[in-house]
Amino acid sequence: MPKTAIIIGAGPAGLTAAFELVNRTDIKPIILEQTTDIGGISKTVNYKGNRMDIGGHRFFSKSDVIMNWWQSIMPLQGSVAKDEILKEIHYHKKSTQVKLIPNGPDPEVTDRVMLIRNRLSRIFYLRKFFDYPVTLNGRTISNLGLIRIFKIGVSYLRIKIFPVKHIETLEDFFISRFGKELYKTFFKDYTEKVWGVPCNEIAADWGAQRIKELSISRAILHAIRSFFKKDSTIEQKDTDTSLIEQFMYPKYGPGHMWETVATLIEEKGGEIIKNAKVIGLKIINNKVTEFEYVTGNEFKKHAIKGEYFFSTMAVKDLIAAIGDVVPDEIKEVSNGLQYRDFITVGLLLNKLKIKNETSKLTLFGLVPDNWIYIQERDVKVGRLQIFNNWSPYMVSDLSKVWIGMEYFCKEGDELWSMSDDEFTQFAIAELHKIDIIEKSDVIDSTIIRVPKTYPAYFGTYSQFDMIRDYTDRIENLYLIGRNGMHKYNNQDHSMLTAITSVNNIISGLKTKENIWNINTEEEYHEKK
Repeated sequence: MPKTAIIIGAGPAGLTAAFELVNRTDIKPIILEQTTDIGGISKTVNYKGNRMDIGGHRFFSKSDVIMNWWQSIMPLQGSVAKDEILKEIHYHKKSTQVKLIPNGPDPEVTDRVMLIRNRLSRIFYLRKFFDYPVTLNGRTISNLGLIRIFKIGVSYLRIKIFPVKHIETLEDFFISRFGKELYKTFFKDYTEKVWGVPCNEIAADWGAQRIKELSISRAILHAIRSFFKKDSTIEQKDTDTSLIEQFMYPKYGPGHMWETVATLIEEKGGEIIKNAKVIGLKIINNKVTEFEYVTGNEFKKHAIKGEYFFSTMAVKDLIAAIGDVVPDEIKEVSNGLQYRDFITVGLLLNKLKIKNETSKLTLFGLVPDNWIYIQERDVKVGRLQIFNNWSPYMVSDLSKVWIGMEYFCKEGDELWSMSDDEFTQFAIAELHKIDIIEKSDVIDSTIIRVPKTYPAYFGTYSQFDMIRDYTDRIENLYLIGRNGMHKYNNQDHSMLTAITSVNNIISGLKTKENIWNINTEEEYHEKK
């Protein structure tokens, strides 16, 4: 009799698990998705023909498994995208440095294609642009001034001579890597804007996971290599993730990838039930036997049985769904887990006030950044995405500018509690205040709210191993993905947790240690 796997969540991890199952096993996957969307926080929102990427998703990985997986769904482009064509016409010269794939699909002809995009992210601070990662060049020296540069250098040398002995907090981590002065200049305020708490209250695990490869010495070495490098490939195996120069991107954003994967899963016999909220788990003899869920606004419970169960739902919600059988100490840790929520304000503009000051050729003088870190202390906006630069097909009219203003908040706080109209006007006023836009150039706007976007490394996070030990004992339950593991994974790492879980099922491996180990070692585990 065929076996069934029940999967909570149609984000990257849940869809990857289902795709692996339908292609490599006889196990039928059934996905229960709480919303009516596909892709989780990697979805693409379509607003009047203008598409929004929630949080920004560069399709890049040092894992060959993931790079090949993505390209098996959407091959790399074989000709330039329309913004590069328009640039060539506008400037009367060839402008693209993209290395194209012979016989690859043409994005002007087909939708199922990966574009190759140039990567640039910068910091906006003191109403000026700084390179990210910060490099010691003429622009940086001019922007900061010699006195501050001197202090940064002395502080960095001091920490190298007298290193931090015990790295317990995120503040310790930053200071040990960059010195106290550079930490206070470029890391402290922005990080606290993201998380809403001081850096000395956040576990060092976040830095060790998210920016483990980044340091001043590596940034300098990368700059030297880039000066002599003639060409770059999409693999960039020897480049730290924070320093990559190109990345892949689906024609219509990340949701385009996951909607395509969802279609392929259903074509091969998998099932996706939308608007289905899991509210209960039945466990017998350390095995899940069924999930209970409700659909829409119904109060009627539905039960669905299976042999294997995957969860990408927030750990706090999963423990609550298991119910009274959970020991009190586990409940206490679970209830103390915290999250940061996310609001994106989409603005359609006639133009930006800031101009392109780089050597990169751009259409209509638009700044070339994919996103800009807003480090200014007098505004709450954290990051600014320019969707034109992610993919020209995200924007209905390339003569306009389509941006996303990103805010980090907590459900119920002052920002989250604003009405949509209030928040939109507040956001517009902030960008006007720091001289990035003129209010009169705003044509249209929309707002997207996403709860539990970032699992936090404070609260009861230090006791999370208790939850992990408890759930690991449930033999046929696999926690995967960002919220499923309460771990700030990138998209590729979330996918790898799903693939590794399916590998374990196929091989009969009982341990889940290899799933938790993804993106925890000093280097990517694929490079061992």
